[in-house]
Amino acid sequence: MSTPQQQVPAGSAMTVHPVAGYVGAEIRNVDLAGELDPDTVQHIRAALLRHRVVFFRGQSLDAAGHERFGRRFGDLTAGHPMMGAEEAAHGNRAVLDLDYGREAVKSDAWHTDVTFVHRPPFGSILRALTIPPYGGDTLWADTVRAYATLPAGLRQLADGLWAVHAPVSKSYDTPDMIVTPDVLSLPGACVTRHPVVRVHPETGEHALLLGSSVRSFSGWSEADSRDLLRIFQNYVTRPENTVRWRWAAGDVAFWDNRATQHYAVADYGDTPRHLQRITVAGDVPVAPNGERSRVLYGDDEAYHATVCAGGAE
Repeated sequence: MSTPQQQVPAGSAMTVHPVAGYVGAEIRNVDLAGELDPDTVQHIRAALLRHRVVFFRGQSLDAAGHERFGRRFGDLTAGHPMMGAEEAAHGNRAVLDLDYGREAVKSDAWHTDVTFVHRPPFGSILRALTIPPYGGDTLWADTVRAYATLPAGLRQLADGLWAVHAPVSKSYDTPDMIVTPDVLSLPGACVTRHPVVRVHPETGEHALLLGSSVRSFSGWSEADSRDLLRIFQNYVTRPENTVRWRWAAGDVAFWDNRATQHYAVADYGDTPRHLQRITVAGDVPVAPNGERSRVLYGDDEAYHATVCAGGAE
């Protein structure tokens, strides 16, 4: 049986094929290392907004091409606000080198990238260099659909709720938050108060802004925050709201960080798994009532200023 294909404007060779029922699509007949015309870039962006994450098989991007592709969608941030020199690919601060063969920490927790900064990324683009012979898949979850499937009472609670996001496993209370010395000592660390429900700046949809960086909810105790987060996360990670991608070397995944969470499955033992990621700069989340996120500690200026020169093409 053939895979359903999303329609794109006449004259385009690009085709879009959904991978799962609600989230994820594979884009075919596009060479990301080549010269992409503005219409193709716009079609990719439209597919990203519709499907939340899009996949490209068998690409031949190098680090420079990876960066060039990302710039077509906006300014680039540093690979990570707390990235050391050893994590930058060949000294390129835009590229986060994820060589899981030598890293002790794996991304095996549901999260949205870098939510502890004031302006979390618009999107992340991940390309596979070395993939284990088995395992090592990545899952994505649609946080717009998660919000839409909340019971009415829980959705109403979420609409007015705020969460504190921080880069370490500590809990804080707001507004009288105590910033501990271990947070203060981490270069690039930020602590930010975000709405639990953000309005997507391009589609106007409502999405849950949660994940493993949440430390507490404003006005809630640590214990109650933990329980409430578990309830919300159960809706985010329902199988119907997710897609799972089996990597091959050369694959590229591009996800809308404003409308997804993801999870890297750590089931490949000691076999090599090497990927590289760039991130496209985002904006300040806005709640349904129009209130914007605010920083409680630190700032993200260095994170955004490091490699943003050049802009979108």
